[in-house]
Amino acid sequence: MTEIYFIRHSLRDSAAYDDMDVPLTDEGEKRALVLAEAFEPVALDQIYSSPFLRSVRTVQPLAEAKALEIQLLSALRERNVGPWIDDFWSFAQMQWQDFDYKLEQGESLREVQERNIQAVQQILKNASGQKVAVGTHGTSLSTILNYYQPDFQFNDFKVLAGKMPYVIKMNFDGHHYLSHEEIPIDYE
Repeated sequence: MTEIYFIRHSLRDSAAYDDMDVPLTDEGEKRALVLAEAFEPVALDQIYSSPFLRSVRTVQPLAEAKALEIQLLSALRERNVGPWIDDFWSFAQMQWQDFDYKLEQGESLREVQERNIQAVQQILKNASGQKVAVGTHGTSLSTILNYYQPDFQFNDFKVLAGKMPYVIKMNFDGHHYLSHEEIPIDYE
């Protein structure tokens, strides 16, 4: 069995707009340290991450604690919405209602899901029978959950949006999805 621990990034600096280089807040950095401590009993074999700074910074303390290199996978990056939008939740709801909906120069949820599932398949191939941590994003993780559990929809995405960092463990037999569970972590 392969165990993949998907880790949605910690608290991000909402004042930063360059999506690739958005740092964590001070509290986000503290939570990344708590996250690393929570993984102490888990014998991880590999760590992958989106190349976005907030994801890398979230799994960096974990990688240091486990003496593992963070392997960057561009396919795990967050969705490109396109031009700036003022009403994010209306836009997000439209995307969940129509997985092919996108703005000019942006990505649809179907496109995000396809590249993320390709990344998951690559990880499953490279890490068969191992325990792996994957630093990712809210939309990316949501499309992965939707792929394996189609009843995961917009309202579930909204709930996940407020959890940073957030950990879901998914179990696989080869490339066959078996189950998932939330891994609760107390950040207080």
